[in-house]
Amino acid sequence: MDVLTETTVDLAETTVRELNQALHAEPSGAWRVLNPRGAHNVAVGIDSDVHVTVEGHVGYFAAGMHQKGWVEIVGNAGTGLAENIMSGTVHVTGSTSQSTAATGHGGLVIVDGSTGARCGIGMKGVDIVVGGDIGHMSAFMAQAGRLVVCGNAGEALGDSIYEARIYVKGTVASLGADCIEKPMRAEHLAELADLLAAAGRTDDPADFRRYGSARTLYHFQSHNTY
Repeated sequence: MDVLTETTVDLAETTVRELNQALHAEPSGAWRVLNPRGAHNVAVGIDSDVHVTVEGHVGYFAAGMHQKGWVEIVGNAGTGLAENIMSGTVHVTGSTSQSTAATGHGGLVIVDGSTGARCGIGMKGVDIVVGGDIGHMSAFMAQAGRLVVCGNAGEALGDSIYEARIYVKGTVASLGADCIEKPMRAEHLAELADLLAAAGRTDDPADFRRYGSARTLYHFQSHNTY
């Protein structure tokens, strides 16, 4: 097995713009980013098979528009982590703020801690695994993909959801419009087991409940016009 050569970038000496330009210029390899100190837009737009480890907390939109590769943030992340992710993996060892993986089309986003409000809002195919809790209005208008919550979910979970699947191990404060609890069949247990394994977790899929669309908002109802 080839050992990747690691390049170290210290954001105390290098700008975020210079870091991102270097990541875009390199088709492969391993990178270690030091002293992020809450900087915004760290490791955005990656579209090659690089492995980036960020040692510390980051601000807004870290690993946004991510494709291919792997970004690991050893710390917490601010608003919009992995926004519009297309593929690859983004892993945060701490917690994240609101709008985690918003509008994500693909790939896997792992948060070992908890997330703020609107986790997975508008998701279009991304898989999200959260080790802790998620905030209110999560999976709002979620079209496709899977959201796994190993803790509790806030209010209005899955409001106006389409065909995304939600798995929650803990309690749900309330369900949003058109979101209902659904049965956990064998296929869902198998799917959930794979997602948990991909996130490096050992939770028992049998401890989770599944939520999804009641599909009552798909069709025009005249009484909704009043």
